[in-house]
Amino acid sequence: MAFSIDGIASGLDTTNMINQLMQLEARPQSMLKAKATSTQGFITALQQLNTRLGSLTELATRTAKPGALDVYKATATSDSVTATATSTAAAGSLDFTVKHLAQSQSSVTGAMTAFSPTATTLTLRAADGTTTEVRTTGTLDDVVASVNKAGAGITAAKVGAGTNADGIPQYRLQFTATESGAEHAFAVFRGTADEVTAGTAPDLFAETGAATVRAAQDAEAVLWGGTAAEQVVTSASNTFADILPGVSVTVSRTTTEPVSVTVSRDAEATTKVAQELVDALRSVFSFVDTNTRVTPGTTAGAAPISGRFTGDSAVRGIAQSVLTAATAPVGGTSTSEFGITLTRSGTVEFDPEKFAAALAKDPAGTKDVLMQLSARVADAGEAASDKYDGELTRRITSQESTVRNLNDRVSDWDQRLEKRRATLERTYSALEVQLSQLQSQGDWLSSQLANLPTTGS
Repeated sequence: MAFSIDGIASGLDTTNMINQLMQLEARPQSMLKAKATSTQGFITALQQLNTRLGSLTELATRTAKPGALDVYKATATSDSVTATATSTAAAGSLDFTVKHLAQSQSSVTGAMTAFSPTATTLTLRAADGTTTEVRTTGTLDDVVASVNKAGAGITAAKVGAGTNADGIPQYRLQFTATESGAEHAFAVFRGTADEVTAGTAPDLFAETGAATVRAAQDAEAVLWGGTAAEQVVTSASNTFADILPGVSVTVSRTTTEPVSVTVSRDAEATTKVAQELVDALRSVFSFVDTNTRVTPGTTAGAAPISGRFTGDSAVRGIAQSVLTAATAPVGGTSTSEFGITLTRSGTVEFDPEKFAAALAKDPAGTKDVLMQLSARVADAGEAASDKYDGELTRRITSQESTVRNLNDRVSDWDQRLEKRRATLERTYSALEVQLSQLQSQGDWLSSQLANLPTTGS
């Protein structure tokens, strides 16, 4: 195995000398690496800005849509009723009483020690006449398991029912619909579907001791009760969808006195939409400002630290276009009249009380201003952040290409430096060999001279 010892002939620390020379040789590569790292940091900042602009654009686009600010809320005069308004709701009110709550059917068999002495077939029949056959081994546990696996919208359970006269444990089978409403009523028969059709299959719930504990039932609400216009509306659940346009109510108990549901404009929700838009704007401007600011060095005499966007006219231009879209007058009216104000620091602030006052005074006009403002912001954001041809998207793509090029050049330098190190190592190794040979020759000459005969005086 070959090995070498530094400076065995010359006394020089050749490895350290080569490393120092390679550090000098690698300075161009180090500069390329630093440039690639800096550019990648710039790309990351651009991507983060693009994400914020994308979120702003999405929010502004939604806000600019017709009806986006027509936000309504529904309230009820009883805590037994919960009302919910959707975007299609309109102002109005309605009185009703709750006559029945929805419930699911629950039926039990008579007490028994065993279901059947042999394998048997059960038929589950739904309210619409659909039948499902369930084959079992005849044991109570298998009946329960087979019904639960059938997927017929019915669950079964074995419930202890004491003992019979002989002291043998008895059980009842409880069958329950998984959903409420009359449409989910069911019957269970001993026998096949054909036998049920023929009327020869015994009804399990007509046997001795069996009972329907809870009948399937729809919820019922009575509108305009006691008048010639009285109307009953039903629901398989306790929620009545669109009892008013865009309004659903969920009831939790019956009532004798009418419950009033009122739908009105939700000024707070509309103000919240405007607040969210301004918050998204501030997020963009704050990010640009943070990455543009120049901060002093951390130690005395240290150079100031520039932000990622310092001196970048493209980013500055994008921020300015969005700011102009958000704060320029709308139809000759300043946005400050609606609580959206341009500050001295070049960002925006929102005054919810001023906006709410403007909304109360002129709902249609205030919403129109916010929609137009949102449309302008959406256009400015789209021009910058569109995933195909947005200005920031193109900038990011260009910078990514630059990083790839820099990394390729760094890789080229790896090969070049590797060859240079190999050359230096060969050169210094050859020098050591030459010096070693010269030293050997010198030692030989010295020994020869020492062995020469001397002449007596």
